Parts: sequence; structure tokens; C-alpha cells
Amino acid sequence: AAMRAGAEAMLRDVGLGDRMSYRATDLSGGQQQRVAIARALARRPPLVLADEPTGNLDTVSSAEIFALMRRLNRELRTTFLVVTHDPRIAAQCDRIVELVDGRVHGDRLTTAEERSPATGASQSR
Repeated sequence: AAMRAGAEAMLRDVGLGDRMSYRATDLSGGQQQRVAIARALARRPPLVLADEPTGNLDTVSSAEIFALMRRLNRELRTTFLVVTHDPRIAAQCDRIVELVDGRVHGDRLTTAEERSPATGASQSR
């Protein structure tokens, strides 16, 4: 019962509270991606490996998902390792490790100013 309640809460957090009884085949690609994110977060893991977590989402949904990830990082101390090819997504992260040909090419921490909404970036770790 507690597991179901946690899953339902997470579906609401990703904007799919009204789709709990839908089959995966009845959901759009972006909705399926948000379900996958909700499943990954439902058990409140200490570490989430997120490979292109917003790849199938529009910009509004992407911002909402990153806001959720940032909130979980802050409130539950969940660490997110995000893999992306999108520099706008990377700019929202606390740390950027750039790989080129399988080797570390750069590793830097970002500043809060770089991640702030005023400069066009905003969230995640």
C-alpha cells in the first residue's frame, strides 16, 4: 500500500496523476518517459542514473522534470548523474564532466549564477 501511494505521488509530481490506469501503449513518448522517471524516483533512491531524461519532452515538461529532480536533490539528498548531448540540459547541472572519444575532456563545477533562471538555465545534478 505504501509502495502504491509513493508511485501515485510520483506520477502526480511528473504531471501524470490523471493517467495512472492507462496502458503504456496509450501514452505518448513524452508521457512514457515521464512514467519511467516516476518509476525510477518512486522508491526514493540515493542515486539516479538518468540517460537523456528529458529527451522526448517539450521544453515546459523538461523544466518541470528538472525542477522535480532539483527538489529531490535538495530535500532527499538524491544524487542525479545525468547523461546528455544537450548543452542547455548540461548547463542546469551542478557539475559538468565532458567526455570526448571515451575520455574525460573537461570537469568543472557550475556556479549558482550559471544555473539561475535569469541566465537561461535552472536545475539538476
